[in-house]
Amino acid sequence: MKIQKLNTPQKLILFRFLLAPIILCLAYFVGEESKPIILILMYLGLISDILDGIVARKQEISTEKLRRLDSQTDMIFWLSIGFATFILFPNLIKDNSIAIWSILIMEIACYVISFLKFGKETCTHAFLSKIWGLTLLIAFTSLIGFNYAGIPFYIAIIWGLISHIDVILIILILPRWAHDIPSAYHAYLIRKNKNFKKNIFLNS
Repeated sequence: MKIQKLNTPQKLILFRFLLAPIILCLAYFVGEESKPIILILMYLGLISDILDGIVARKQEISTEKLRRLDSQTDMIFWLSIGFATFILFPNLIKDNSIAIWSILIMEIACYVISFLKFGKETCTHAFLSKIWGLTLLIAFTSLIGFNYAGIPFYIAIIWGLISHIDVILIILILPRWAHDIPSAYHAYLIRKNKNFKKNIFLNS
C-alpha cells in the first residue's frame, strides 16, 4: 500500500498536535522547572498555526479537510496549554474558575450549535478568533512564566467571549456550512450571495 507523503501544512499541523502531549508530560513529570520549555513550545505552536494556513493558501491546497484538521488541532493544542497551567498552578486556575468556565461553555455552545445546524463542527477561523489566539499567548505567558493572571488574563477572557459570540453569529447566519469565514458580517454577505475578497494571510 502506497503511503501518501505529508505536505508542508500537514506537517505543521502534526507538529502542533504532537506538542500537546509533550507539554502535558513536561508539566506533570518535570513541574515548574519545565516552564521555559513549555513557553518556547507554545510560541512554536503558534508560529506553526500561522504558517500552515499561509502556506496552504500560497500552494492552493487549503481544502476543507485540511482546515477542519487545523481547527481541531488548535483546540487540542490550547487545551494542553490550559491543562499544563492547571498542573503547574492549580490554585491560580481555581481562583479564576468562573471566567475559565464561561469560555469553555461558550466553546461547547459553538460546537453544539454547529452540529445541530450543519452536522459538522465549527471551522470559521474568524478574524476575532485569531486575535483571541494572540491574547491567549500573552495570558499564558503571564500565567506560566510569571504565575500571574491579572490584566492579560482578563483581556483574554473578555476577547474570548467576544470572539465566541462572533462565531455563534456566523453559524446562525450562514445558510450552509463553510470554513474560513472572517466575521459575522461576511457570513451575512454569503447569505445574501454577495462576493467578497479574502485576505491570503488570514483566510482561504
